[in-house]
Amino acid sequence: MIDKELKEIRERKLSRMIKEANKMSKIIVYGTVACPYCVLAKKYLDEKKVEYEYVDVSIDKERAKEMIEKSGQMGVPVLDINGTIIVGFDKPKIDSALG
Repeated sequence: MIDKELKEIRERKLSRMIKEANKMSKIIVYGTVACPYCVLAKKYLDEKKVEYEYVDVSIDKERAKEMIEKSGQMGVPVLDINGTIIVGFDKPKIDSALG
Protein backbone atom coordinates (compact mmCIF):
# COMPACT_ATOMS: atom_id res chain seq x y z
CA MET A 1 0.00 0.00 0.00
CA ILE A 2 2.73 2.45 0.97
CA ASP A 3 4.79 1.51 -2.11
CA LYS A 4 1.81 2.25 -4.36
CA GLU A 5 1.24 5.64 -2.71
CA LEU A 6 4.92 6.53 -3.00
CA LYS A 7 4.91 5.56 -6.66
CA GLU A 8 1.89 7.78 -7.32
CA ILE A 9 3.53 10.69 -5.50
CA ARG A 10 6.72 10.26 -7.55
CA GLU A 11 4.75 10.11 -10.80
CA ARG A 12 2.83 13.30 -9.96
CA LYS A 13 6.04 15.08 -9.00
CA LEU A 14 7.78 13.95 -12.20
CA SER A 15 4.81 15.06 -14.30
CA ARG A 16 4.87 18.48 -12.61
CA MET A 17 8.63 18.80 -13.19
CA ILE A 18 8.26 17.96 -16.89
CA LYS A 19 5.49 20.53 -17.31
CA GLU A 20 7.63 23.18 -15.60
CA ALA A 21 10.62 22.34 -17.80
CA ASN A 22 8.48 22.65 -20.94
CA LYS A 23 7.31 26.08 -19.80
CA MET A 24 10.91 27.19 -19.30
CA SER A 25 12.13 25.98 -22.68
CA LYS A 26 11.21 28.14 -25.62
CA ILE A 27 11.46 26.84 -29.15
CA ILE A 28 10.31 28.84 -32.14
CA VAL A 29 10.30 27.68 -35.75
CA TYR A 30 10.10 30.53 -38.24
CA GLY A 31 9.04 29.37 -41.67
CA THR A 32 6.54 29.44 -44.50
CA VAL A 33 4.06 26.87 -45.73
CA ALA A 34 5.78 26.76 -49.14
CA CYS A 35 9.18 25.85 -47.64
CA PRO A 36 9.92 22.09 -47.73
CA TYR A 37 12.77 22.43 -45.21
CA CYS A 38 10.41 24.18 -42.79
CA VAL A 39 8.07 21.20 -43.06
CA LEU A 40 10.99 18.83 -42.42
CA ALA A 41 12.12 20.85 -39.39
CA LYS A 42 8.64 20.76 -37.85
CA LYS A 43 8.27 17.05 -38.62
CA TYR A 44 11.66 16.36 -37.00
CA LEU A 45 10.66 18.19 -33.81
CA ASP A 46 7.29 16.42 -33.81
CA GLU A 47 9.04 13.03 -34.07
CA LYS A 48 11.18 13.98 -31.08
CA LYS A 49 8.00 15.04 -29.24
CA VAL A 50 9.38 18.55 -28.74
CA GLU A 51 6.89 21.37 -28.24
CA TYR A 52 7.47 24.49 -30.30
CA GLU A 53 5.80 27.61 -31.56
CA TYR A 54 5.46 27.85 -35.33
CA VAL A 55 5.51 31.31 -36.91
CA ASP A 56 4.56 31.73 -40.57
CA VAL A 57 6.68 34.71 -41.52
CA SER A 58 4.86 35.12 -44.84
CA ILE A 59 1.78 36.17 -42.86
CA ASP A 60 3.21 37.76 -39.69
CA LYS A 61 5.46 40.64 -40.78
CA GLU A 62 6.33 41.71 -37.22
CA ARG A 63 7.55 38.21 -36.39
CA ALA A 64 9.42 38.15 -39.72
CA LYS A 65 11.33 41.24 -38.55
CA GLU A 66 11.99 39.47 -35.24
CA MET A 67 13.42 36.47 -37.14
CA ILE A 68 15.69 38.69 -39.23
CA GLU A 69 16.93 40.54 -36.13
CA LYS A 70 17.75 37.23 -34.42
CA SER A 71 19.35 35.48 -37.38
CA GLY A 72 20.53 38.18 -39.75
CA GLN A 73 18.87 36.07 -42.46
CA MET A 74 15.75 36.35 -44.56
CA GLY A 75 15.73 32.67 -45.55
CA VAL A 76 13.75 30.02 -43.71
CA PRO A 77 13.61 27.92 -41.68
CA VAL A 78 15.11 29.66 -38.71
CA LEU A 79 14.91 27.86 -35.38
CA ASP A 80 15.33 29.59 -32.06
CA ILE A 81 16.00 26.89 -29.48
CA ASN A 82 16.31 28.54 -26.09
CA GLY A 83 18.27 31.41 -27.63
CA THR A 84 20.41 29.29 -29.97
CA ILE A 85 19.68 30.40 -33.53
CA ILE A 86 19.86 27.78 -36.27
CA VAL A 87 19.45 28.80 -39.89
CA GLY A 88 18.24 25.98 -42.13
CA PHE A 89 17.27 22.41 -41.33
CA ASP A 90 20.44 21.14 -39.63
CA LYS A 91 19.78 17.99 -37.57
CA PRO A 92 23.14 17.94 -35.72
CA LYS A 93 22.78 21.58 -34.68
CA ILE A 94 19.15 21.03 -33.65
CA ASP A 95 20.10 17.97 -31.59
CA SER A 96 22.96 19.85 -29.96
CA ALA A 97 20.73 22.81 -29.07
CA LEU A 98 18.08 20.50 -27.64
CA GLY A 99 20.70 18.89 -25.43
